[in-house]
Amino acid sequence: MQETDTQCVMIIAGEASGDVHGARLVKAMKARNPNLYFYGVGGQAMEKEGVRIVVDAKELSVVGITEILERAGTLMHGVMFSREILRQIKPDLLILIDFPEFNMMVAKTARSLGIKILYYISPQIWAWRQGRVKTIKKLVDRIAVILPFEKEFYDAHNVPVTYVGHPLLDHEGADKEPTAKRNPNLIGLLPGSRNREVAGLLPAMLEAALIMREQRPGLQFVLPMAPTVDPSLVEDIMGKILKEDDSCVEVRQGQAREVMEQSQLVIAASGTVTLEAALALAPTVIIYRVSPLSYLVGKAMLKVDYVGLANLIGKKEIMPELIQDKANPENIAAKSLEILLNPRKLSEIYRDLKEVRKLLGGPGASDKAASLALELLGEKSS
Repeated sequence: MQETDTQCVMIIAGEASGDVHGARLVKAMKARNPNLYFYGVGGQAMEKEGVRIVVDAKELSVVGITEILERAGTLMHGVMFSREILRQIKPDLLILIDFPEFNMMVAKTARSLGIKILYYISPQIWAWRQGRVKTIKKLVDRIAVILPFEKEFYDAHNVPVTYVGHPLLDHEGADKEPTAKRNPNLIGLLPGSRNREVAGLLPAMLEAALIMREQRPGLQFVLPMAPTVDPSLVEDIMGKILKEDDSCVEVRQGQAREVMEQSQLVIAASGTVTLEAALALAPTVIIYRVSPLSYLVGKAMLKVDYVGLANLIGKKEIMPELIQDKANPENIAAKSLEILLNPRKLSEIYRDLKEVRKLLGGPGASDKAASLALELLGEKSS
């Protein structure tokens, strides 16, 4: 049992990046009110900050409509369990972090119980299925957005919204431009944080690496592996693709930011990691590939011109995008070499990425989101 003056917060983050952002938010809230008790859906980062994890996010992370359908049973079990926890404990506040399919179902139960709801890190409804904004307006007390153009979208729909800035800028040193000299022969490979994503993208990345080494034998590649990825999966793919040439790819545990700052170029899966690359001023080739069904449905509903966040913020293609069938080894290699071998192009990309950094503003997203959460809890923010 908790003390009577202890307030309860349930927090749900269904993906690796959300787990990190959730952990920083929890830390910021605890710094102001040590009596808060947290539990919810998340991973190692949130657990280290004292969150009692009732559902492991690793079991829930999916990408694309096909995978959502395939894992519907697992997702629904997580939703039902989370709903039951809500009913039993009735927290003072529910914090949702992205992960819309899961979170919106849990939010409906929370609303029926009269629980306050803060949505931190908006679902990308501005990109597709914009009609969901009506549901968010009904369910959520406040939404804290992390991209500049998101506030304009929610303001237009009269949703209570606050722009807090991007939590990536809260990471130590992230608010400062990297100054270390890049290795002109080093290329970072970032195939994603989900096993399904890695299985779909890493083979093409590795085959592209072999093609590139044929033209530039001195090139080396480094793969910073996310903690949510099964190491045996990566080992198996590397063994099949690289065979005797496996020495050209170094696998590291984590260290994604360091890799981005050291590399002359990054080849990355679409997602938050591409914005991390932008903050690291790393020229990047974005690749995006999902099941044919997911792609057809998504393409029909997509309301934006780009998939890369840096491109959306900069309102032009700063990072080349290779989508679906175009994300093949030959195209990845060709586009990467086109950038690597063109100093003028590299300079242009650096200039554009610096502008993206300016548009994102400075650090403080976690603290600002914590202020909103504490306001909803009835706390006075200092």
